[in-house]
Amino acid sequence: MEKKIMLTGIRSTGTPHLGNILGVIIPSVSIANQNTKHSSCIFIADLHSMIQIEKDSMTTIKNNTYQIAAAWLAFGLNIDNCLFYRQSDVSFVTELAWYFNCFYPYQRLALAHAFKKEIKKIDQEKISVGLFTYPILMAADILLYNAKLIPVGKDQLQHIEITRRIANFFNKKIGKKLFVLPHAFLQKNMFVIGTDGKKMSKSKKNCINIFSSDEILKKQIMSIRTDSKSVKEKKNPETDYIMSLYSLIAPVDKIEIMKKKYLEGGYGYYEAKISLYEYIIHKFSSEREKFFSFIKKKSLLDHILASGAKKANKIAYERLNFIRKHLKFNPII
Repeated sequence: MEKKIMLTGIRSTGTPHLGNILGVIIPSVSIANQNTKHSSCIFIADLHSMIQIEKDSMTTIKNNTYQIAAAWLAFGLNIDNCLFYRQSDVSFVTELAWYFNCFYPYQRLALAHAFKKEIKKIDQEKISVGLFTYPILMAADILLYNAKLIPVGKDQLQHIEITRRIANFFNKKIGKKLFVLPHAFLQKNMFVIGTDGKKMSKSKKNCINIFSSDEILKKQIMSIRTDSKSVKEKKNPETDYIMSLYSLIAPVDKIEIMKKKYLEGGYGYYEAKISLYEYIIHKFSSEREKFFSFIKKKSLLDHILASGAKKANKIAYERLNFIRKHLKFNPII
C-alpha cells in the first residue's frame, strides 16, 4: 500500500496568531501525531519568506523561524513522528526548483491569481523574481518528497494545480512516474476574525497573539471593535466580534452563559473582553509556558530543526539523484 505523505509549509513571517493556531497548527499537529512515522513533513519556509527583502530582513526571518518552531512544539508536535525542519537546511529543493523553472511556461505562471493580487499592493520596483516564481519553489517542496496530501486554504488551490501540472509534464516528458500527483487537503474553512472584524492577518495588524505578554495580550483584546451600546442595553451575540472569538475556544456551556448575558442586558463589552482574555490565558496556559521556555533555548530549537533536516536531506538526496538520473545528469557525490 502506497504511503501517503502529508506536507505543510509555514512562512517565517512572525509569531503565529490565534487564527494560525486554530486553523493550521492544531489540526496539522493532530494529523502529524496520528500518522505513521515520517509520513508527515512540516517545514518552516524561510526561503519563501525572502520574496520581499528589506533592511534587516534576514535577521527578522531567522528570529521568526524560532518563534514558529517554538509555537509548533508548544502545541505538542511529536518530532519523532514527522520531519520537522527549516526549508533552507535542505538545499536540494532549490536545485529541483530550477529544473521546474526551466520547464514551466512563463505565460502560464504569469496568470497565477496570487501573484496578480500581490503585485497590486507592492511598488513595481520591489517586485522580485522570487515573488513571481513562488509557486515553483512550492512545487519543488512538495514533489521533492512525493507528498500526496497538502493542507491548504482556498487561496492556495491554484498553486497545487500548478504543482500537478509540473508533475504531469515531467512524468510524460521522461516517460516514467517520477512524481506522485499531490492533492489539496482543504482545511476546514475556519474564519477567525481579527480585532477589527476582518479576517485575522499580520498585514492588517488586527491579530491576537497568545504568545505575547499578559499585558500586550490584554491590550490586543481590549482593542476589539464593538458598537456603542451601554452596559444596560441588550446586545446581539450573533454579530459581536468578542462573542465570535469566544465561541471558537470556549466550551458550549460557557458560550451559552455569555450569550444569555448579552441577550438579557446589564453586561458590558468590557466584561466580555475580560472573560475572553481570562479564558485565553486559562485555555493556552500550558502552551504559553512551553513556548516561553522554548524561545529561551534557541540552541535546542536549532538542534531540533537540524535533526529534522538531517532526516529530510537523506530522503531529498536519494530523490534528487533519481530525478537527475532521468535528466541525464551525473549523481550528486
